Amino acid sequence: MNREPGLSVRLKLTLSYAGFIMVAGALLLAVVWVFLLRYVPDVTMGPMRTPDRSDLMRAFIPKVTMMLAFLLVFGLAGGWILAGSMLAPLTRITNATRLAANGSLSHRIHLEGRTDEFRELADAFDVMLARIEAHDAEQQRFAANASHELRTPLAITQTLLDVARKDLNRDTGELVERLHLVNTRAIDLTEALLLLSRANQRTFIREPVDLSLLAEEATETLLPLAEKRGLTIETSGEVAPTMGSNSLLLQLTTNLVHNAIVHNLPDQGSIWVTTGVGPRTVRLAVENTGQKLTAHMVSTLVEPFQRGAERTRSDHAGVGLGLAIVNSIAQAHNGTLTLTPRDGGGLRVSVELPLRKVDKSRTRRARGAAGPES
Repeated sequence: MNREPGLSVRLKLTLSYAGFIMVAGALLLAVVWVFLLRYVPDVTMGPMRTPDRSDLMRAFIPKVTMMLAFLLVFGLAGGWILAGSMLAPLTRITNATRLAANGSLSHRIHLEGRTDEFRELADAFDVMLARIEAHDAEQQRFAANASHELRTPLAITQTLLDVARKDLNRDTGELVERLHLVNTRAIDLTEALLLLSRANQRTFIREPVDLSLLAEEATETLLPLAEKRGLTIETSGEVAPTMGSNSLLLQLTTNLVHNAIVHNLPDQGSIWVTTGVGPRTVRLAVENTGQKLTAHMVSTLVEPFQRGAERTRSDHAGVGLGLAIVNSIAQAHNGTLTLTPRDGGGLRVSVELPLRKVDKSRTRRARGAAGPES
């Protein structure tokens, strides 16, 4: 969109300063003139010649003209210098904006001086640039990892098709089954990427949600998988009202329960799903038994495509986006995700979201057996 060039802010401020000085000077001179004229007669009366009003005007008007001209020059010069000094921080901010628009996100303004509106604007801009730089680096890393993960099933599919083309007499049943598994994994990965993108963009409608009901629904859905692996699930807690997307928060809860199932001790593991209400937040906690995890390993689990040492070879290993999706959904709902390794092995994952105020008479109800204390 083309815009016609106009007056610069500095020139506008200069003209404003000069105009204000001219008006103030003119008003001051006008007041002096009016009050002075009250004591000067129009025509001199009597034998002695004294200055009358016409004499005063001939003497006063040239001086006034010179004074107004001086005020105009002084106002323009002083206004130009003063406006330039005041707008200097804005020039630095503009230059930083141009650098950021050209892709230089590492530049910072670091405006010195006392705190004022320009200093606050510069500091806010520096914070914004830091966040954009971090987000850009994260997106580049994510794109690289996603490309790598998607390349793997595609390469396997290509290899299987090459083998089948060379050996036309080979039984196609096994080939079709393997292609089906690889294709299913590619679809799961694509759907997970789309879900993660939706959570990051925060393009969803917020509505009243009860985390306790979502915990029950996720547990019932995944109960057959837990029973197949010989695990026990216990669900307990309070009504946990919040605001958000029901589908995204259900996906968050399902991912946590699924993660607790597939990364557990087979035939002897346990899972506890609890909900709670605090003064300002609601909490969903999923705790599971399993192998001992170090604090460093736990800190990397929310990164996309990160898996523990024993996770990649599992038949339910997923695509490595479970906790990354949980973290993105929690952040999109102004919540927090906390991962803590259990002393006896396994993991405790806690999600806290803003509390939605409801009738206190409906905030408590018991369900299932009690899990471990939060």
